[in-house]
Amino acid sequence: MKIEGQAALVTGGGSGLGEATARELARLGAKVAVLDVNHDNAKKVAADIGGLAIQADVTSGDSMQAAVAQAAAAHGPARILMQIAGIGAAKRVIGKDGNAAPLEDFVRIINVNLIGTYNAARLFAAACAKLEPLEDGERGAMVFTASVAAFDGQVGQQAYSASKNGVVGMTLPMARDLAQYGIRVCTIAPGLFDTPLMRTLPEAIQQSLAASIPFPRRLGKPREFAELACHIAANGHLNGETIRLDGALRMAPR
Repeated sequence: MKIEGQAALVTGGGSGLGEATARELARLGAKVAVLDVNHDNAKKVAADIGGLAIQADVTSGDSMQAAVAQAAAAHGPARILMQIAGIGAAKRVIGKDGNAAPLEDFVRIINVNLIGTYNAARLFAAACAKLEPLEDGERGAMVFTASVAAFDGQVGQQAYSASKNGVVGMTLPMARDLAQYGIRVCTIAPGLFDTPLMRTLPEAIQQSLAASIPFPRRLGKPREFAELACHIAANGHLNGETIRLDGALRMAPR
């Protein structure tokens, strides 16, 4: 699919990997709707790239339905969905106090990362399926965001790993499901990236994490994630695949 001129939705587009992807899509000529639960962040990014800022919560059907409709009214129906919104946390099953981890913490991570991804995908797909087909019968493309923790979850990452592995597990069956409509589905599983969340850690810890990556021995750049996401959207034969973007990193137990 030629990205130039296409309408695109980017969830989590107000910061980090989502912001980088929104900027790359705009550089390539897409009409970008920046969706984020933090409206101020979305507005800053949208103002920089000439896009549209929409406050949206991926866990809410009503919120996402309204966001898809608002973006379509401004830019036309979207053919590209970059589903990047997500959260992370770590908590051991049994805490230092000997008590079981709160169930609501697990539920929250699953709700945002896994159910939120499905929610955004189902609403985007329903609208995209009604569009006229492009070359090869393609109507649209979706890129999900997992994590290397889907495969190499560390101590305390039960909820995060389960949510991201769920995204990976959803990718192929959804690609098969939507093949009849010409909508492709792929997932990126990033490793350790230089994001605002990473920068909240002490510098020594950041350097230690970067040193654990075989090559290149540095944190990933959000631009590298964005470039891969946009390549997936443009490459019509990429479908049903999860791609690790991690410099050959395999996470240690802790």
